[in-house]
Amino acid sequence: MGVRKAVKGVGDFLVETVGEAVAEVVLSVLACVLLGLLALIAHLAWSFSPRATLVGAGVLSLMLAHGARAAFRDPAKGRGRRGLAAVTSVGFVLTAATAAFLALYATGCGCP
Repeated sequence: MGVRKAVKGVGDFLVETVGEAVAEVVLSVLACVLLGLLALIAHLAWSFSPRATLVGAGVLSLMLAHGARAAFRDPAKGRGRRGLAAVTSVGFVLTAATAAFLALYATGCGCP
């Protein structure tokens, strides 16, 4: 009885270890692809129109700043976030989550 439990425990451990290794590789590949796509979008936008790219970056920065302010500030009593504040808060949270994901997994890309 003890040998079967030990073999089952070792098998479960190996399956979990291999699963974690595969998940780590998949997440790293996804992060590298996302980083490459972001760089490609920036390059294509800049080659299309540098002025429009700078204006777009400025508008995006303002949106993220408004979203950060709305996300970390308490809403008025009895009111939730509505309209523009809700949209910019969601944009800020998604951008922050993407940045955290890239910081954790794209560091090992070895991108040039």
